[in-house]
Amino acid sequence: MHLRRHGHPDRPGRRRLGAWLLAASLMVTAGCGDDHREEQDLAGDLGPVAVSSLEALGQRLYFDPDLSQPAGQSCASCHLPTAGFADPDAELPTSRGVLPDRFGNRNTPTAAYALFSPEFHFDAQEGLFVGGQFLDGRAATLEEQAKAPFLNPVEMNNADRAAVVDKVRQADYAALFEEVFGAGALDDAESAYEEIAEAIAAFERSEVFRPFTSKYDYFLAGRVALSDQELRGLELFEAEDKGNCAACHPNRPGEDGRPPLFTDFTYDNLGVPPNPDNPFLHLPAEFNPDGDAFVDLGLGGALDDPAEDGKFKVGSLRNIAITAPYMHNGVFATLEEVVDFYNTRDVKGDWPDPEVAANVNHDELGDLRLSDREVEDIVAFLRTLTDGFALPDTGE
Repeated sequence: MHLRRHGHPDRPGRRRLGAWLLAASLMVTAGCGDDHREEQDLAGDLGPVAVSSLEALGQRLYFDPDLSQPAGQSCASCHLPTAGFADPDAELPTSRGVLPDRFGNRNTPTAAYALFSPEFHFDAQEGLFVGGQFLDGRAATLEEQAKAPFLNPVEMNNADRAAVVDKVRQADYAALFEEVFGAGALDDAESAYEEIAEAIAAFERSEVFRPFTSKYDYFLAGRVALSDQELRGLELFEAEDKGNCAACHPNRPGEDGRPPLFTDFTYDNLGVPPNPDNPFLHLPAEFNPDGDAFVDLGLGGALDDPAEDGKFKVGSLRNIAITAPYMHNGVFATLEEVVDFYNTRDVKGDWPDPEVAANVNHDELGDLRLSDREVEDIVAFLRTLTDGFALPDTGE
């Protein structure tokens, strides 16, 4: 069950996540001053969480809204901690750029747990592409991913790398940058830009992006029980003759004991319909030369390989209940709608045709024969994957 950026916003879930982030703020940040209120406003309850100078620098860069052109958008604007590190604006199918009349063509994926995605590669044994960053894998690593939004005209809109580095030179954390990378590190724009990405990636590898504090994590640890409905949903999630969600979203700890990541990092075409409400379709030809006829080829477009057309990266289901909307184009607004699509895509006549008809997965979804109650049970289980769960009677 390859859910993208996911279901209806769950406000209680976001409050629970915020409580966990507040606890995380007790960790010590090296080198951060007190004169960055705008950044802390974006961080919300996150506060200082980094434990090394490199992570501290990455945190400052991640939350700095002055690094766009014009100022006003940071990494956190579309990957907000209290929104599961996804876009907090659940009303838009794709993310708005710093310029209010520009939008990306895709739904912003969560940055949480992204550090576990392996570098993009072809697995010859499985015959599949695996890993990377972005929904089409075009960035092999977190560092490569961090470089792109600054220069994208429909995102942070900087003219070039030098413009970003110049903003960092003027920032109140410029001294921290030179503390981390050496005196004069900001003098050369090309090397400094690489170091900006290195610092952001270091922050994204810190604990706050991989908390493993959901109800399901505590259930696996034997510290909390699931409800009867959640247990039924878990059983359906795993059942090969029912939901079969675990086939692509493994839900058991790995051999190394690490909690499950709920993704196998592969790529798939789910037969998702186009989204006529995607605002990217109405951008000027400078940004979208295809207009309403735009078709997102996903991995196939990134590789220029028709055999991969329509395939997008299998997203983690962690925090899925608070990171609406769903799919690469934000076409679905609720978890119930997504599971219904998986259940009835090939048997219910009112689903629109796929955006990309080639390479659609007809083997693992489309006719799951789930009852309405079973759909509700699976959704109930998915809601146990939100981080920041408060254990009863422990104050955690």
